[in-house]
Amino acid sequence: MDISRVDLNLLVYLDVLLRERNVTKAANHLGITQPAMSNGLRRLRDLFGDPLLVRTSEGMTATERATELQPLVRGILSDIEQAVHEKTAFAAMESQRVFRIMASDYAESCLMPRVLRRIRQEAPHVTLDVLTPSDVSFLDVEQGRLDMAINRFDKIPQSFHQKTLWTEYFACLMNARNPILKEPFTLDTYLDASHIWVSKTGFGVGVGVNPKDVQRLGWVDEALSLMGRKRRISVFTRHYQVAMLLAEQHDLIATLPSRAAWLQKDNTNLVVKVPPFEIPPFELKMAWSPLLQHNTDHQWLRKLIVEVAEEVDAEFAPFGAQFESAEVPGVHHSER
Repeated sequence: MDISRVDLNLLVYLDVLLRERNVTKAANHLGITQPAMSNGLRRLRDLFGDPLLVRTSEGMTATERATELQPLVRGILSDIEQAVHEKTAFAAMESQRVFRIMASDYAESCLMPRVLRRIRQEAPHVTLDVLTPSDVSFLDVEQGRLDMAINRFDKIPQSFHQKTLWTEYFACLMNARNPILKEPFTLDTYLDASHIWVSKTGFGVGVGVNPKDVQRLGWVDEALSLMGRKRRISVFTRHYQVAMLLAEQHDLIATLPSRAAWLQKDNTNLVVKVPPFEIPPFELKMAWSPLLQHNTDHQWLRKLIVEVAEEVDAEFAPFGAQFESAEVPGVHHSER
């Protein structure tokens, strides 16, 4: 193929079509007529020798070839945008920019207060808008409507940029007068207790939990399931702050990320224990759109968040070492 004969505007058409999965919406987004967009789709099909989008009962669906092309096309367009964009340094002290960050309740508790403190020091006129996972979708991130998503992700679209902020292990938080503390803290005494479940938060609106559906209950219950064991869950919540408050009930245990438990280290009503079985760790990540990769404002924000995460990690390390080095006899090690 002679690249000089290819209309590169078609790549812009393809990028929008694959995001919108709708010819009319794509045309409106680009400010062209629907017939012009339909003609563009026809030319794209000829160019790639593939239908790219096919009509199904669920609307327009991308073919396998189109799915492969999407991150490549986005990357090409991002590089072109970077080449023609006039780069100016981010003036933190004068900026009145609004940064929109999606953060899970866990990340909001452990990371965001320090991020806000740094922003207030370095960019006092910047506004921080913190959203929950149920407020946004991956599409919002992809299209740059959201500056950053900070969470633990099972999957992230290939086109996204991402960075791991830290690796997290689990801890058990309970009332200092919990009756099970009269005995050694073993798997059997753990299972004899009543438990607080906290949501493995992802994108989208949440639904009710079925206690019997272990596969949807998350890391703690999957780890128990691998040993043929099951805990008795008395409370389901979607908020780590609520779980930490409920742990003050005399007979409940909250098994949660160790940095969340660390926030309660000075609470004399609570004690923290290493779980008596192995739970695979997870990674807290930040993810952002390739559209923002070269934006100087965004680069400043990313650098600040990484620096804050490193500060948290260093301060947490003495407390967290007990969970990272914990070895549970007789439990097979597994990663996910």
